[in-house]
Amino acid sequence: MSAAFSDPRENVLQLGLREGMKVGDFGAGSGHYSRAAAAIVGHEGKVYAIDVQEDILKHLKLNTHEEHQGIIEAIWGDIEKPGGTKLRDASLDAVILANTLFQVENRYGCLDEIKRVLKPGGKLLVVDWAGSYGGMGPSSEKVVSERDAEEFFINGGFYKVKSFRAGPHHYGLLFTAP
Repeated sequence: MSAAFSDPRENVLQLGLREGMKVGDFGAGSGHYSRAAAAIVGHEGKVYAIDVQEDILKHLKLNTHEEHQGIIEAIWGDIEKPGGTKLRDASLDAVILANTLFQVENRYGCLDEIKRVLKPGGKLLVVDWAGSYGGMGPSSEKVVSERDAEEFFINGGFYKVKSFRAGPHHYGLLFTAP
């Protein structure tokens, strides 16, 4: 992975995951964060890799190492709609929203879905682009600043645990659910 990008393994450590936990990777894309989480939660745990693009999920399945195949479950779903992830209420210990917030059109729908599936006190990890870097990352009008992201989730009822540098071009925010 190039130095331009955030390191999923390092960033996932911020969640304090343990063996047996259940994690949702919202907007999983190619699955870097899903695989990083799977390595921690192990076969007693589960990682739900959710994405709206079915072809990306097929790619994720093909590139999932045998040892993680029983842990990662790819779900074709919509993280912006109530029930869109197809997960049960209060079923997850943690949600990962990495390089996704800038693409979310219905942020309130996404917020409600995260709150619905997280257990009380569950953790939310937000990692996103700190800016637009000339063709790398989102266009400048799509960038969600760290301050705006923080404000959005705090206003949505989450408690901020910490912020951290998630790579040379990314910020990281850790929250707990109400």
